[in-house]
Amino acid sequence: MTAIAIRPERGGDAPTIFALTEAAFRDMPHAEGDEQQLVDRLRADGDLALSLVAEDATRIVGHVAFSPVAISDGSEGWFGLGPVSVWPELQRQGIGSALIKRGIADLRESGGRGIVLVGDPAYYARFGFECDPALRYDGAEPRYFQRLVLEGDAPRGAVNFAPAFSGARSA
Repeated sequence: MTAIAIRPERGGDAPTIFALTEAAFRDMPHAEGDEQQLVDRLRADGDLALSLVAEDATRIVGHVAFSPVAISDGSEGWFGLGPVSVWPELQRQGIGSALIKRGIADLRESGGRGIVLVGDPAYYARFGFECDPALRYDGAEPRYFQRLVLEGDAPRGAVNFAPAFSGARSA
C-alpha cells in the first residue's frame, strides 16, 4: 500500500473530494452516478457526520463519508457508511480499508452505537459487518444491507438514510 496519512476533511478539500469520488465511481457497475453530488449534498445539509481523507506525500488519494441514519425503533447514534472513494489507479491497495477502519474507530471512540451500509457482503465482512434480518432498508436487496454494532444491542426496524441519499434536500 502507498504510505498514507488519514485526517478529517478540512476547508478547501471539497473540490478534490468531488473529483475523486466522480473518478472512483465512474466505471463501477452498481454506481448510481451521483456519488460525488451525494457527498456535497450531505455536507450542505449538515449530515456529513464524519468525513475522512487519506493523503499520500502529494495529494488526497481517498475519502470516506459517514452520515446519521434514523431507525424506526428509535435507536440513536447509528450512522451510514458511504461512499468510500479511492482514485482508480490506487484501488485495491488497502486505502479504502484503512479509511473504513479509521472511521469505525473514530465513531466508536465518539460514542457511536453502530454503522449500516449497502455493499458487498464478502468485502465488508472483514470489518465485522453482517446482514441482520431484524434491520431493514427498502433501498437494496437484503443481502447487501449490513450492520456493525459498536456498542449495545442491535436495533430492530426500518432504516432511513439521510435525505441526501434520495436526492432530496432537507429544509
